[in-house]
Amino acid sequence: MRIAVLSDIHGNADALEAVLRDVKRRSPDAIVNLGDCFSGPLDILRAHELLAGAGVTATVRGNHDRALLDPAAMDSWDKMSAPQVTEAMRDWIAALPATAVLDELFLCHATPQDDTGYWLDAYTGDGIARRADLVAIEAKAAGVPQRVMLCGHTHVARMLHLPGGRLIVNPGSIGSPGYVDDPPRGTRRVFSGSPAASYATLDRIGGRWTASLHLVPYDTGPAIALARATGADDWVQALETGWL
Repeated sequence: MRIAVLSDIHGNADALEAVLRDVKRRSPDAIVNLGDCFSGPLDILRAHELLAGAGVTATVRGNHDRALLDPAAMDSWDKMSAPQVTEAMRDWIAALPATAVLDELFLCHATPQDDTGYWLDAYTGDGIARRADLVAIEAKAAGVPQRVMLCGHTHVARMLHLPGGRLIVNPGSIGSPGYVDDPPRGTRRVFSGSPAASYATLDRIGGRWTASLHLVPYDTGPAIALARATGADDWVQALETGWL
């Protein structure tokens, strides 16, 4: 059994299109999406069309998806995309669950407890993401019985096995290779170091799950032009280089 894992598309239709081509080449049995689908300065409507036609089996709601339904909760990224969000998109977002289970997989956007926490990463005084302490990672996994746990949110691709053998995977971000948090979290500067789109695949072979992380190059020029037109300088830099 093979599962493709998407996350943090953030309206980047060109990146999503490239990833879906790569996914098709790998012939998965199912596709899952860990949320944060549309927020940002890019082509939200085309991203929605691509996602709607991708045959995704399960999608969970991200914090930016939730914010698009509540103007009081919007940050700068949500405000960029809100004018493009249609009623049909809002209805789709409103129906998304916070978590989901597919076979032996547990899906959430950030952690099992909430959609803004950090599971596999911790942020030190310099604001750079580093792997979280094992005790903290295991504490968030408590009460989740599935053998494979999937999370996104940080845009940092990571995979690790807990000492008991369970697997946790963050596929990274398809659409946003870096960001600077809005205040009061503005000291956090997160970047992947590559402008490529990131996703993961899971394979169950002989009863054991393994994971692979994939970086997919694509033409970032159109996305950079959209970001530049809205004055989103941090997006421009991240899309061009993968660094901030």
